[in-house]
Parts: sequence; structure tokens; C-alpha cells
Amino acid sequence: MTTATSMRAAVVKEFGPKLHVEDVALPTPGPFQALVKLHASGICHTDLHAAEGDWPVKPAPPFVPGHEGVGEVVELGPGEHPVQVGDMVGNAWLWSSCGECEFCRTGRETYCAKAEYGGYTVDGSFGQYMLVDTRYAPRIPDGADPVEVAPILCAGVTVYKALKVTETKPGQFVVISGIGGLGHVAVQYAAAMGMRVIAVDIADDKLELAKKLGAEFAVNAKEQDPAEAVQAYTEGGSHGIVVTAVHPAAFGQAIGMCRSGGTIVFNGLPPGDFPAPIFDIVLRGITIRGSLVGTRQDMAEALDFYARGKVAPHVTACELDDVNDVFEHMRQGKIDGRMAIKY
Repeated sequence: MTTATSMRAAVVKEFGPKLHVEDVALPTPGPFQALVKLHASGICHTDLHAAEGDWPVKPAPPFVPGHEGVGEVVELGPGEHPVQVGDMVGNAWLWSSCGECEFCRTGRETYCAKAEYGGYTVDGSFGQYMLVDTRYAPRIPDGADPVEVAPILCAGVTVYKALKVTETKPGQFVVISGIGGLGHVAVQYAAAMGMRVIAVDIADDKLELAKKLGAEFAVNAKEQDPAEAVQAYTEGGSHGIVVTAVHPAAFGQAIGMCRSGGTIVFNGLPPGDFPAPIFDIVLRGITIRGSLVGTRQDMAEALDFYARGKVAPHVTACELDDVNDVFEHMRQGKIDGRMAIKY
């Protein structure tokens, strides 16, 4: 049990570009909860959206963002728990769900109407300590580097689940559109799953990274039409497409890159609407799906790929006080891979 009564945290006091790094009260774990001392926390684009109140369903300030936290259990709340003091656990976007509704009972708990979200509806990992629901907290593999493994808890599980729901089989083509924090991990998962990976981005350095990570073909969408390039390379289009990009143009481009009968999965969440060419979708039998992070089982599988050395996020460590600078670099698209706070 910790003897501390306060902690340093980055707090969203009002929607806008600036977080306030200050001392706040240490939370107390309730039933099914544990207090975790943070070792690291990834910084996700969703955290920036949360801080700026970009989405229709908004968090309620003040709150602490962060849903890629990795740390050690230091105190348990009342009741029985599947973890012990000293265990390494994480938090995640899916902080908890009701466990009783149709979605929870059928393995689709991320769509639970009563779900809580880490760093959004529940204070997250941009602080020295956090609370987790021990029934939902991911178990961190033994020997994992906290900074390196942190992005698996959102970026990793999100793209892993998206690849699964494209239903792309080993040996078939999959396009990863957007080689950023999510996309560079998606390339690795897709390659490890036996897919033939095509990377699409507008930055040559990110495309070079994608090729080093397993992409066999790369397209700079600023210099050539990605639909024409992908159609020509694959002789008919990609079987699966995962859109991680946050620029609206990428969503329209996905239709042109897709093979007839293929599946497009959206991960990125740009503002605005998606222009859907209904004629093409119907005549070519294209499926378009949204995919929201992943379930606890998806998380366990995603972490297993990491533990077996199949996936390794490119992460640069920073300090808690750097979070506003990281957000500014994120706005400008200047981050390679992922940033993670090291405590």
C-alpha cells in the first residue's frame, strides 16, 4: 500500500490545446479496482481529441487522459481480484463494461452502452498513479519494456482487431492506409498474420519505415493515385483495407483501392462525413465496417504477438511535463511511431 496522498498528473480542466500538469489527490480503489503505480503511458491521438472535445460524445472536465498505461499494482480495493499486489497491468480504452448486456454476453463488449473508457469517462494514465478495474485490466507479459509495450494497449489491439474483421486470409493483400502510431504497428501485425502488406501514406520516411517492417509495396498518395497504384499492383484491388489515417481523403480512397467483394475497416476518426459512392459499393459488393479497439480476448492475443517478438512498436520516451509539446507535434504530424511518457 502506498503512503502517498497526492500525485502529479496532466489534467484537462477545460477543452482546448493545453493540459495542466499539477498535483492532484491520489485516488482510492473501490470494489473490483486496483491502484497502479505507473511506469509508462503511451500518448494516443484519441487523447488529443479528448482534450480538445472534438467528438460528439465528450468527456467531462476536469479529467486525466491516457489509456495506454503500464504499471505495478500497489493496492487492491475490497473483494476478490484476479491480480495481486506487485503484478504488472495496464489500462485500456475499454476500462470496463456491464458484463450483462447482449454485447457483453456475445463477445462484443466494446459496444456495451454502459462501458467506461480509460482517460475519457474514467481518469487515465497521464499521472503517476491510476485506477484500473481488475476484471478488465490487461496483464503485461513478463519482462516487457513498459515504454515499448504501452502502445500495444490501444494502437496494437485496435489495429489487430481491425485486421481480424477485414477477414483477410494469409497470402491475400491488405492495405494499411496511414503509417503513423497505429499504422506502423498494423503493418507488423499484418505481416505476422501472413498477409501481403501494402502501405499508403503521404510521407516517404513513413513509407520507408513500413517497408522495413514488412510492407512489400508502398504508395505515396501525394505523388500518385493510390487507387490506380494498388489496383495495378494487386491485379484487381486489395482484399482488405484498414484506414488508420485521420484525413478524410483517405476514406474515399479506400473504395478505389478495394477489390470486389473486399472489406474496408475504419479505425481513424477524422471530423466530418465520409462520402460513400453507393453505386460502387453495391455493384462491387464492398463491405465497410467500423472497428472499435478490441475486447479483453483481442487484447490478450495482441499482447501475445508482442511477447513472442512478432510486433515491436517504435516508441520515443518523454516526460509527463512534455505532454503539451507532444500534442503540438501530433497536431503537425511530426511524430514517428508513438510517444510514451516514462515515469
